[in-house]
Amino acid sequence: MIDFKRYCAEKIELINAYLENCLKEGSISNIEQAMRYSLLAGGKRLRPLLLMATVDVVAGKSQQYLPVAAGLEMIHTYSLIHDDLPALDNDDYRRGKLTNHKVFGEDIAILAGDALLTAAFECVATQKFVDSQLLVELVGDIAKAAGRLGMVGGQTLDVQANGEFLNCAALQKMHEGKTGALFKVAIVSGGKLAGANPEQLLALEKFATLYGLVFQITDDILDVEGEFADLGKPVGSDVRNGKVTYVSAYGLQGAKDLVLTLTQEAKAELNIFGDKAELLIAFLHQLLTRKN
Repeated sequence: MIDFKRYCAEKIELINAYLENCLKEGSISNIEQAMRYSLLAGGKRLRPLLLMATVDVVAGKSQQYLPVAAGLEMIHTYSLIHDDLPALDNDDYRRGKLTNHKVFGEDIAILAGDALLTAAFECVATQKFVDSQLLVELVGDIAKAAGRLGMVGGQTLDVQANGEFLNCAALQKMHEGKTGALFKVAIVSGGKLAGANPEQLLALEKFATLYGLVFQITDDILDVEGEFADLGKPVGSDVRNGKVTYVSAYGLQGAKDLVLTLTQEAKAELNIFGDKAELLIAFLHQLLTRKN
């Protein structure tokens, strides 16, 4: 039986060290100060962890794929910096610290996000031990997941909803882009790097979609029931900003029931991996008890 906490702690130590090293080269300005402020502010490192865990489930040797894993974390961090801006979520705190624009100003925060997005692909491009054709494919997959067909597209739908009622299909479409796209590309990329066969990749893709939905629904529940000390950001910001959430659409208990149903469906998708699926299932179960 895998020691899940130890596994995550060891991988996070590797990820953090790699991220620290990525920003050592410097630039023609001091933009790294703002980049480092958010990138190295802690966090769960879920996206790189999921990529590495998927590699280990399929074939092992996940440590050699740190450049791709770190690139995903840079993209995620850029999205947080921009999401916190006054024009979007207008949040003052992230991970228990003042948000980037509160420390460096809106102009530098925007540029820090831009710099992290571009640095992400610079990082991915350094990946070794991968066939060049596969690496080009992964760069395309990640770009698509981060852009108009994924995260940015979903964020746009969220902004344009402006508190209006969304039916279940529209709500799911929005969050599959805004939140789920990076989770999916992390897991599927891990499968591709590990040499998963087409049947395994399909199972991973379905699992990833369900994982992203469970993550988003539990996130919406925490925005109602969580505590600032645990979340590191204000509770109830979705309600204040008129955001459409699974709690507002389904009710609190309905959202909790949906989480349990989707969790069982997600676990079933991993049957193809047998006992090796234990690691990814542990990430899924973590969502059911998380406090941040």
